[in-house]
Amino acid sequence: MQNAFDCIVIGAGIIGLSCAYQLAKARRTVLVLERGDVGCGTSGACDHMILLQSKAPGLPLRLAMESLEIYREWQSELQEDIEFATRGGMILIDKKEHIPVMEDFVKKQKSIGLKVEILEKKYLKKKQPWVSDHVIASTYSPEDSQVNPFKVLFALYQASSRIGVKLVRYATVTEIKRKSEYWEVRTTAGEVYLAQVVVNAAGVWSGEIASCVGLNLPIRPKRGQIIVTEPIQEIGETDAWDANYIISKHLSNFERDEISKRLGLGFAMSRTHSGNYLIGSTREYVGFNRSTTYEALKAITSRAVELFPVFSKVRIIRSFAGLRPACDDGKYIIGEDPANPGFFIATGHEGDGVALAPITGKLISQLVCGRRTSLEIDAISPARFRVASEVAQKN
Repeated sequence: MQNAFDCIVIGAGIIGLSCAYQLAKARRTVLVLERGDVGCGTSGACDHMILLQSKAPGLPLRLAMESLEIYREWQSELQEDIEFATRGGMILIDKKEHIPVMEDFVKKQKSIGLKVEILEKKYLKKKQPWVSDHVIASTYSPEDSQVNPFKVLFALYQASSRIGVKLVRYATVTEIKRKSEYWEVRTTAGEVYLAQVVVNAAGVWSGEIASCVGLNLPIRPKRGQIIVTEPIQEIGETDAWDANYIISKHLSNFERDEISKRLGLGFAMSRTHSGNYLIGSTREYVGFNRSTTYEALKAITSRAVELFPVFSKVRIIRSFAGLRPACDDGKYIIGEDPANPGFFIATGHEGDGVALAPITGKLISQLVCGRRTSLEIDAISPARFRVASEVAQKN
């Protein structure tokens, strides 16, 4: 049949295209259905980091480390320049009370195998000579890396096309039904597609897609606002974040000022291939509102100048906001829905989508092909939501 495939992937962001590419490499026929155009959602409004230091010790960090290795392979495999670079990263500490928190965090990350350490002020100044004098210490990892997400999207699309993946743009999924041995997927255009496997990689819309098969996914969009500077000379050896970035991501109960807490503010500074600096960001629950706000942009720029006074002389050329698919329990969702064999989910990455796209696609391919996954991922399976639903019904 013309509209029959082994796999249908819903979503042509960086997660969806990674899944499609790696399924096609495993000799599956693949169709990608995208409600807009390639990368028009989260993947088109994000930063470019493969940041290992921000990942919680345990499975998130292991996923990121394996994902980084796949990116190294993709540099040649995808046959496109994805602007992969390993600049290393530093998390700046400007409050004494943050030092024991970061020391414990680093100790746990080192136990997983990450190359990371705490630097005293005199050593951090050698790597970041323009940093403010009130920064008292930092972490440092030589492994933090980056890519250009737009170029990765283009490279994945091109590589997928070469091995037979079909993409249909502006195809919003309206219905997913299980037939005897296959799935039937309908779109707003009235088209009907058939497949043995469906992969829900719809990002902030993945909850809507999951509801088509009776699964309640607690996915909400979380807004991240970012500013972009003019191209400037390199102001430090590495990219940099502050300890508030880690605290806002993993330790939300830590005492913070009212504005930073409400915005989920965490300083993140990274240099692009062309010399611009991306500086952010926020973590806000504001529904599907993708606009930027004066309050957030002021808070971001103020923190940037506070940590790097040199930014007071640098022009901002634009700002943007993107929506991140955040799961209420703070975990990723990768796996098969136990109530719907053949329905797989790859979502909930929040701000880690660029970093984890390669490993997510690899894991989905392994699961679909019935292979043992390279990492134990039961903890992030969508099965946890089925269990929670059953418990709630019993009570």
